[in-house]
Amino acid sequence: MKEIRLHGIGGLGTVKAGELLVHTSVADGKYGNSIPFFGFERQGAPVTSYVRLDEKEIRPKNQVYNPDCVIVLDPTVMNAVNVFEGVKDNSVLVLNTSLEDIGDLDLPDKISKVAFLDASDIALKTLKNQITNTIMLAAFAKATGWVNIKLLEEKVAGMFGEKNREAYKEGLKKVKIIER
Repeated sequence: MKEIRLHGIGGLGTVKAGELLVHTSVADGKYGNSIPFFGFERQGAPVTSYVRLDEKEIRPKNQVYNPDCVIVLDPTVMNAVNVFEGVKDNSVLVLNTSLEDIGDLDLPDKISKVAFLDASDIALKTLKNQITNTIMLAAFAKATGWVNIKLLEEKVAGMFGEKNREAYKEGLKKVKIIER
């Protein structure tokens, strides 16, 4: 089972991103569950979503405490929340950042792969807003291979429309992946 923790701020589609991963997994004949956690329910506040994906039925329905992957939809959330808490060895970080080089970031040794891109810039240019969820899902799918990239694209278009499909494809093109 793969456990994923998504960190964002209210209004970026963090919860919907988790749901999309589950819908894609199920459509591919696999299993998934998504558990949102809002805390203060207001736009701009930290939001966390927990996702589990597996080839067989998933029993746990609680928060993800030891993720295999952390997705950060907005880098400012890293100032408010320890996004690396509990990460497993050989974890994947999918990070929205304007940095061209992540060498200066203080990342835990447990992170073995980093996928990063400026999803905010893509969102502003393509969608005319800051909602980065579909772009970050593209980076996640390419970095991990845990969901079918083409099927996820279809789910993105079905749920959010063609502009989001375009943003998703741009995310696939622009994501940089580094093995550590």
